[in-house]
Amino acid sequence: MWGGRFSEATDAFVAEFTASVQFDQRFYKQDIAGSIAHATMLASVGVLTHQERDDIIAGLTAIKADIEAGRFEWRIDLEDVHMNIEARLTDRIGITGKKLHTGRSRNDQVATDIRLYLRDEIDELLGLLKKLQSGILGLAAKHTDTIMPGFTHLQTAQPVTFGHHLLAWFEMLVRDSERLIDCRKRVNRMPLGSAALAGTTYPINRAYTAELLGFEAVSENSLDAVSDRDFAIEFSSAASLIMMHLSRMSEELILWTSAQFKFVQIPDRFCTGSSIMPQKKNPDVPELVRGKSGRVFGDLMSLLTLMKGQPLAYNKDNQEDKEPLFDAVDTVRGCLLAFADMIPALQPNIPVMREAALRGFSTATDLADYLVKKGIAFRDAHEIVGKAVALGVREDKDLSELSLQQLQQFSDKITDDVFAVLTLEGSVSARDHIGGTAPAQVKAAIERAQQRIAQL
Repeated sequence: MWGGRFSEATDAFVAEFTASVQFDQRFYKQDIAGSIAHATMLASVGVLTHQERDDIIAGLTAIKADIEAGRFEWRIDLEDVHMNIEARLTDRIGITGKKLHTGRSRNDQVATDIRLYLRDEIDELLGLLKKLQSGILGLAAKHTDTIMPGFTHLQTAQPVTFGHHLLAWFEMLVRDSERLIDCRKRVNRMPLGSAALAGTTYPINRAYTAELLGFEAVSENSLDAVSDRDFAIEFSSAASLIMMHLSRMSEELILWTSAQFKFVQIPDRFCTGSSIMPQKKNPDVPELVRGKSGRVFGDLMSLLTLMKGQPLAYNKDNQEDKEPLFDAVDTVRGCLLAFADMIPALQPNIPVMREAALRGFSTATDLADYLVKKGIAFRDAHEIVGKAVALGVREDKDLSELSLQQLQQFSDKITDDVFAVLTLEGSVSARDHIGGTAPAQVKAAIERAQQRIAQL
């Protein structure tokens, strides 16, 4: 590739050490698409003849077929996906194949390939997110009235419904989709035409190439274009947030499937057993997803560290951008695939959820609100209810199980209408506002959510 300048061959170990074809061959579709667009543009401005363009396109199309059929031999000595394809093209069509690289460098070529690749992957991930979001909404719609405890500090706080809890997961994932959509805008800018770092003297038409490749814009500065990896870091940040959200969901599922909670059952096909303990049913999918979040966080740190000390423009360091990016993409895709199948299949244990909501004085805040509506200042109401809870603790009774006489010793404002407030159904139904737990509000939120994901 550069024999004219060098007086000796590259050391065999160095050739293998510096090669990237072992992993960047996954760019073959994007590399060929970029080369076809580049050749088409070169012919449109007279740098290539129409016959040369057609020969190049035919050759690249045949090479793509060879790769997909497993007939293509990837060579370490050709270093990367770009030179492997170009060398094979020259073998096929002769000297015309050597003209393909006119007006470009591997620097802007690889920057273009990464962007095309990541654009495709973002589109796939958005589809998987939508599938998972739809699955969550479907499960939530079945359980708008299913009562469970809501927690703060992992302690019983107030009653909610399972549907309402699932909608919290949905909101996390909607933000994830919005971030990916926004990230895609910055991915979808074309660096091709920047050449090595300073552009090219050929009369190229970058706007035409961008149109052929579906880019929304071209990069404004050639130095920045070949060395920018912000888009990969931004994607990895968005991927890390997706994994953080999936990890939080996983943690809840792991707790909920335990013998101590028994809130939900995960179908057997998403679990494994123990080699020694016959009774075990382990929530392997949530546990693995929780664990895999760390590797995606690490991918983000790798990319940030990779870029932090680089001067303009391109440096060989940037060869190290691909494996963390590939890992982040592959890991998020796998986790979303697993969750998109698993979440709709969850089987909530409705009686156990309800019984858990009855423990821990979950309607205490409702009693305080009841007293405020009777004219008592909230801080005083808070103290009154605290004393009633203390009595309940001593007698091992929920507030709803205390007698009216017992409750009235703390406030004469309490009358027999209090027991409607202290029911679980009364509690969740009382929070009847947008974002609240009332079943009617949850149903309305699901309808709005379905409209929102249709627009993503």
